[in-house]
Amino acid sequence: MSRTAPNPTRTPASTLRKSRSRLLAGVFTLALAGGTVGAFVLPEIITPAQAQLTTNQPAGTFSFADIVEKVSPAVVSVKVKKDEDKLAANDEEGMGGQNIPPQIERFMRRFGFGPGGPGGPDMGPRRGPGHRGVVGQGSGFFISADGYAVTNNHVVDGASEVDITTTDGKSYTAKVIGTDPRTDVALLKVDGKSDFPWVKLAGKAPRVGDWVVAVGNPFGLGGTVTAGIVSARGRDIGSGPYDDFIQIDAPINRGNSGGPTFSLDGEVIGVNTAIVSPSGGNVGIAFAIPSETVSEVVEALKDGGQVARGYVGVQIQPVSDEVAEALNLKEAEGALIAQVQPGTPGEKAGLKPGDVVTAIDGQTVKDSREMSREIARKKPGVTVKLSVLRDGKSMTIPVTLEQLPTDVASADKGKAEQGEEDGKGVPRLGLSLAPAKGVAGAGDIGVVVTDVDPNGPAAERGIKAGDVILDVGGKPVMTPAEVRDGLATAKKDNRKAVLMRVKSEQGTRFVAISLGDQKG
Repeated sequence: MSRTAPNPTRTPASTLRKSRSRLLAGVFTLALAGGTVGAFVLPEIITPAQAQLTTNQPAGTFSFADIVEKVSPAVVSVKVKKDEDKLAANDEEGMGGQNIPPQIERFMRRFGFGPGGPGGPDMGPRRGPGHRGVVGQGSGFFISADGYAVTNNHVVDGASEVDITTTDGKSYTAKVIGTDPRTDVALLKVDGKSDFPWVKLAGKAPRVGDWVVAVGNPFGLGGTVTAGIVSARGRDIGSGPYDDFIQIDAPINRGNSGGPTFSLDGEVIGVNTAIVSPSGGNVGIAFAIPSETVSEVVEALKDGGQVARGYVGVQIQPVSDEVAEALNLKEAEGALIAQVQPGTPGEKAGLKPGDVVTAIDGQTVKDSREMSREIARKKPGVTVKLSVLRDGKSMTIPVTLEQLPTDVASADKGKAEQGEEDGKGVPRLGLSLAPAKGVAGAGDIGVVVTDVDPNGPAAERGIKAGDVILDVGGKPVMTPAEVRDGLATAKKDNRKAVLMRVKSEQGTRFVAISLGDQKG
């Protein structure tokens, strides 16, 4: 009886299953260890981060210890006392009791957490003896040996007293040199010493995928270190016109506000300012103010205690595909001017609603956010050259910037009361209209939307009852008939879409209605 020789190229199934189980167990151990290599190492695969970190370390190790040892002495705990009568009881921010600015609160509420949000942490104020003050806590870091330190504006906003505690347990009283609510940056100063350990703000932005290390004071535990990577750049979280956040996945928790995030070179690439945290803990989504922004703000605060920003005085919006189609633009790029405020540099220079700003001093403007940031970086009194598209023609308009007002006048927020339908609506768009002059509170200009078909094309574009249509296809309208005429003219000219300028509670904007969307 012959016996079959064993096949050396085959491995029993049970052995393969055991090997696979051991492999998965190794990977799972790595995940639980939070990135500590040693539980499982892929042979012959070394990342650039590992190569950099292990330059002076034994082969096979992976550690941030050298960086942490270098930078952590410059990181501080920031404790503030705030007068209770200046704070609302539900205005506490979820990173350690700080007063959250309204724009960040709106962002938090979008994700279902924050004061009153489901599953959120206890955000009630921590009161001192006698319940006369509110105690808040955050993080910060020294940027110079003579005691200048950076933290978040919302950490020290409304503070009557600010104390800084270093990693060696020493406490110092700090004064607030200046704050910038629009970027959420604050500059502090500790006097009396000139040998504080300090760290440098990075001169260049990190790349997506770069390793980062965050150091701060979460939950009041003292100096704590977490690590992760840069998940994205240029994030807009709706906190303001200058949003340009770095998104990181390093665990950032309550109390990390104002703390630094470091590159592997030990330079600060961002200041932690907001987290997405439905449960109150880390879920891997945190946002940091880029070091380039922080550096600009700090220099301005050192000079005068406030940031001087350029101001044009226009409301702008992105150029969507529909808007580009309506304006016959080749690309959906630039910033569309929806309204020009009277008496502002924009009006003085001759800017008009419907203009599309494509460049500033020769530098291409991709969208409205980019225009806001670039104008804000300019000094008041500087004349900038705006490249503008108007009625299909290119032109250059010089604008002399002025100082951005402390309280920029908001757009008219008076909502027109809904009037009676006059039977002369525009059913193809799903709108019923009435002259603004005939509707109480609507003003004297434009046509009021008195009713909207929820299934119509206009409703899909966000038009609501009470909105006021100011012009259609670039021409002012005062009656429903003029709205219909504007639509008919656009269709006759073989336009695929028509622009309507609409005033609502949120301000004035352009709405592009595709003519193919009209119902018969």
